[in-house]
Formats: sequence, structure tokens, C-alpha cells
Amino acid sequence: MKNLKEKKIKSENIFNGVLLNVKKDMVELPNGKETVREYIVHPGAVVLVAFLPNGNIILERQFRYPAGEIFIELPAGKIDVGENLEDTAKREMAEETGYHPNNLEYMGKLYPGIGYSDEVIYIYKAYDLEKRNISCDDDEFIEIFDVPFQTAYQMVMDGEIVDAKSMIGIIIVKEKLDL
Repeated sequence: MKNLKEKKIKSENIFNGVLLNVKKDMVELPNGKETVREYIVHPGAVVLVAFLPNGNIILERQFRYPAGEIFIELPAGKIDVGENLEDTAKREMAEETGYHPNNLEYMGKLYPGIGYSDEVIYIYKAYDLEKRNISCDDDEFIEIFDVPFQTAYQMVMDGEIVDAKSMIGIIIVKEKLDL
């Protein structure tokens, strides 16, 4: 197999923010030449395809400032430092929807921006949900609703759900569970 790896020579922090950081690295290419790589360091996240007892899944409407639009998404959220993935999934599900998943099934992972970010999003199927109170963060304004799984899948196919993590989550669950 051909050597494709790049070797970091030096790294510089360009920006340190609340959610993410930006780095600028000098790397050595496989042919020995040097170049610059700029990228976003992200803590990672989880996304949940959460099934209610009636077979519907939970979706959210949320305004996303960078794109300036309201999007339909699956429940999701970032991993806190030192937090394991299942704890993140349970915390985010409870915070955003008011439901606690008693069962989680790992479905896979995705890298949404491999050319400019190290972010990894882990996909979970959540079920056996227990209704509790919603405890959104002070800066989160979310509308929760549910639809049959096939409706959500059709929303992806029709371009109504265009958020990448939600699209991939729904498609992965459909294929893996043969829904």
C-alpha cells in the first residue's frame, strides 16, 4: 500500500473558543515536501435516532445561526470532556427532549468535515424511552415533535431534512434495521 500519511512538524493554536479551536500545523507530505494544514478541533458529538413505543422517532426544529435557517434534526449534542459516549447520549436526549433512553444501540460514526475538522459524530439508536422533564441549555430553543420512521426517511429523500448527521443517522438505522 502506498504511503499516504502526513507527519506533523509543528502545531500552532490560532483560536481557542467555547466550542471549538482552530489549529495551523506545518506537515511533511509523503514526498518530503512541507505544507500547511488548518483545521478545527472539535470535542465530538452524538446523534440519536430515538424511537417512541409507537414506532415514531423524535425530531427537533432548531434555528442554526451559521446557516441562518431553521433545520429539522435528530436530537444530538457534543461530548463533554471526560464523558463517555453513552452518558453523552443519555444527557443530550434528556436535556433536549425530556426523554431518558433506557436502551442505546451503537449504529456507527461519521466524520462530517474531514477536510477541515477532526469532529466525529457517533450514531445511536435510542429506545425504551422514559418521559422526564426537558432541561435545555439557556441558549437552546428547540421545538420537539415526532413522526413515523418512514416519514422521517421520506423527509430525508425529499430534501426536507438536510442536516448531514440527521440524514446519515436515519439512513444508517434504516439500512441496519431493514426498516
